Amino acid sequence: MTVHNQPGLDLCSFALTYLQNDTDAKGKIAIDPDFGVNPVHRLDKEASGVIFLASSREMFRFFSNQFQSRQVIKRYVAILHGLLENPEGNDLWERWRWPLANTAGGRINPEGPGRRQHSETRYRVLDHSAHYTMVEIELLSGRTHQIRRHAKLSGHSVVGDARYGSTRAANYLKRNFAFDRLALHARSLTLRLPDGKDPETIETQSIPGQMLELFQKDGNCSVTDSH
Repeated sequence: MTVHNQPGLDLCSFALTYLQNDTDAKGKIAIDPDFGVNPVHRLDKEASGVIFLASSREMFRFFSNQFQSRQVIKRYVAILHGLLENPEGNDLWERWRWPLANTAGGRINPEGPGRRQHSETRYRVLDHSAHYTMVEIELLSGRTHQIRRHAKLSGHSVVGDARYGSTRAANYLKRNFAFDRLALHARSLTLRLPDGKDPETIETQSIPGQMLELFQKDGNCSVTDSH
C-alpha cells in the first residue's frame, strides 16, 4: 500500500494504528500480525510524499526486489536555492554525477566519509521564481540523502535543508515566511504490482501547498499545482 508521508511523521506507527482500527481498511488490507507494517524503501524523515509500505513478508520481498534491482522509477519535486539554467538541446534532463559515500555527510563534507561510489541523479527545470528554481528529480542510484547532497555540491542546496544548506537561510524562511520544512517531495513511484501487468505509476499531490506558496510568494513564477 502507498501513503502520503508528512515531514517528521512516524509513518509506520500511524499506518499500523489506522489499519488496526479502521473497519473499511481491515476488510481491504490483510496484515500479518507477526510482520506489522514496514516501509519497503527509504524516504528522508524531513521530506514529504509517497512511500510504499508492506503488511506481509511476501509483499515486502516482492517489492523490495524491485527497489534493490533499480526497477522502480522514483521521482521528486524540489525547490532549490538560486537559478539553474534550462538545459540546452533536445534532452530536457541534466545529470549530477558526484561520487558519494554510503554514509551521509553534512554541509562541510556532503560527499560523506569513507569510500565514495558512483552516484547519479537527473533533474529538469520546471520553473523559476525570483530566487529559486523548482525541479523534477529522478534518482538513478540510491545513496543516503543523495538528492540533498548532490544539490549541495551543485551550489544549489534544497530550500529548508538545515543539514546541508545554509542555517541562516533556513532561519530566515522560518521567521519571515513561516516555512519550516525541507522543500523536497516524493512525487511518484512507478513499479510492477503483484498482478503481473505493466508497471503502474502511483502519484501523490504534485506540489505540497507550503512549497507552492513559498515559490509563488517569491514572485516571477508561473508554476501551479498542475505541474
